[in-house]
Amino acid sequence: MQLIDGKAVAAQIKKEIAEEVALIKAKGGKTPHLAAVLVGHDGGSETYVANKVRACEEVGFRSTLIRYESDVTEEELLACVDRLNNDDDVDGFIVQLPLPGHISEEKVTEAIDYRKDVDGFHPVNVGRMAIGLPCFLSATPSGIMELLKRYEIETRGKQCVILGRSNIVGKPAALLMMQKGYPGDCTVTVCHSRTKNIKEICRQADIIVAALGVPEFLKADMVKEGAVVIDVGTTRVPSDKTKSGFKLTGDVAFDEVAPKCSYITPVPGGVGPMTIVSLLKNTLLAGKKNDLVTKKT
Repeated sequence: MQLIDGKAVAAQIKKEIAEEVALIKAKGGKTPHLAAVLVGHDGGSETYVANKVRACEEVGFRSTLIRYESDVTEEELLACVDRLNNDDDVDGFIVQLPLPGHISEEKVTEAIDYRKDVDGFHPVNVGRMAIGLPCFLSATPSGIMELLKRYEIETRGKQCVILGRSNIVGKPAALLMMQKGYPGDCTVTVCHSRTKNIKEICRQADIIVAALGVPEFLKADMVKEGAVVIDVGTTRVPSDKTKSGFKLTGDVAFDEVAPKCSYITPVPGGVGPMTIVSLLKNTLLAGKKNDLVTKKT
């Protein structure tokens, strides 16, 4: 069994991005600028956005954090999105999800200029991804593909099971795994809460991407010998062994599943670091302005 070290891969990619940014600056080019909009004080969102800001500093980007209280109106938030869309100095931006219940996440996502949608959530980017056109890829699925590539894990002709059908991970991961080329060319099955015989389906898989958000859902008896397991889950569960009183737990029962795997990602330190790196890659792409991704369609 080999552990897939997302933290190490992310550090290497950050180094590569920082070198490219340094070259851009040396040639008198514009420093890539990422903005993040944070509504309320959700603990997970606070941590994630803080990590994004820190990552920007590490690679030489500019970053801007815009905060609103949870009682901000939908109209105010949409006005902020419009300002960022029209701010030529901002190359890409994200509106951190989840949003308060009185704000339509769909409406906010669709209001973002897809050429600045570095989260890869806008319907234009999702649609372009689905048919294999240049676009901003959703950060977590993009990070998964990068891990498979950097570890030279064979995907061609393999059976891949995606556990979960979310718009953020499950669906885009399935689309990327089935596309022509490497990493890709998989035969993909998507399982979800209404799927029957999940255990039997998983047992046939060469590659499993667990993205259900259910702690330790994937057990040893659901995984065949030599499988590759990618754990996307990050659920906070109570723990008396940590100072914070909780620990991050993945969707995979790691201790029992890992011995059966050829490769497996840990939680934390697996997919998580790659998500932020993918966001940085999208921002760098947006900053170049001349790529097909950012041209008007």
